[in-house]
Amino acid sequence: MSAHASTRVILAALIGNLLVALTKFAAAVLTGSSAMFSEGIHSLVDTGNQILLLYGMHRARRPADRQHPFGYGKEVYFWSFVVALLIFALGAGISLYEGIHHVLHPTPLERPVVNYVVLGLALVFEGFSWAVALHEFRRNKGRLGYFEAVHRGKDPTLFVVLFEDSAAMFGLLTALGGVAAAHLLQRPVFDGIASIVIGLILGITAIWLAVETKGLLIGESARAETVEQIRRMARKLRGVEDVNEVLTLHMGPDYVLLNVSLDFRDDLPASEVEERIAEFERLVRQRFPEIRRVFVEAESRLGRLKGRARSR
Repeated sequence: MSAHASTRVILAALIGNLLVALTKFAAAVLTGSSAMFSEGIHSLVDTGNQILLLYGMHRARRPADRQHPFGYGKEVYFWSFVVALLIFALGAGISLYEGIHHVLHPTPLERPVVNYVVLGLALVFEGFSWAVALHEFRRNKGRLGYFEAVHRGKDPTLFVVLFEDSAAMFGLLTALGGVAAAHLLQRPVFDGIASIVIGLILGITAIWLAVETKGLLIGESARAETVEQIRRMARKLRGVEDVNEVLTLHMGPDYVLLNVSLDFRDDLPASEVEERIAEFERLVRQRFPEIRRVFVEAESRLGRLKGRARSR
C-alpha cells in the first residue's frame, strides 16, 4: 500500500475518533454511564494511536545516514508496537477498572436517551472510518484471506487501523446493549458488565496486534513467493551452477534488503561474473521495486558449507 493511502486511512480514523471521543465524554458526564466513559477512553486512546502512527510514518521517511545506513523504515514497526501496548495498558486497563467498579457499586443511569443518540452518531462516524480502512485493506490483500493477509502483511499501519476500528464497532454495539439493558431492565449493573466486555475486546485486540507487529519489528523476510521468484531468476543467469542461499529482510513496508549467494562456473572470467551480477541486480529491481539494496556473493556451495561450519 502506498504511503498516501496509509495516510488517508489514518487521517480518516483520527478525525472520526476525535469527534466521537469528545461526544462520548460529554454523554458520560451527563448520564453517569460507565460503558459510555469506557467508550470515551477507547476513542481517546485510538486518537492518540493515530497520531503515533502518523509520527512513525514521518520518522520512517527520513533518508539513510551513517548511523542508520539502511534508513529508518522500521520506525513504523516500532510505533505500531507502541500502539498495541497503549491499547492494552490504557484502553483495556481503564475499561476493566471502570467496569468492575460499577459492577461492585452500580449507579442508576441518568438521561439514557442521550446515550442512545451519542452511540448512534458514534456508530456512523466509526462506521465511515472502518469502511475506509476495510476498503484499502481489501484492495491490497488480493486473493489472500483476511487473517492470512494480516499475518503476511508488511505494512502495519493499515491493519492496525482496521483492528482498532473493528474493535471500536464491537465496543459500540456492546455499550449500546449494556445501556439498553440497564435502562429497560432497571439493572445498572449491566452498564458495568458492558464496560468489562469492552475492556476484554480491547485486550484481545491489543495482544493480537502486539504479536503481529513484533514479528515485523524483529525482522521478517519477504513473502515466500517473492523469494522463490528471485531464486528462479538467479538460476536462469548464464554461468550460474547453483543458488546457495536467498536471504531477504524487510527494513520497512516498502524497503527490502536482499542477499544472494551464487555458485558460478569455475571457468567463468571475473569480468563476466561482474556482468552477470549487474544483470541480476537490474532484473531484480525491475521486477521488485521494493527491493532497495541487493548484495550478491559469488561463492561455491562447498565454500558456503565450510563457512557455516567455522561460524558455529
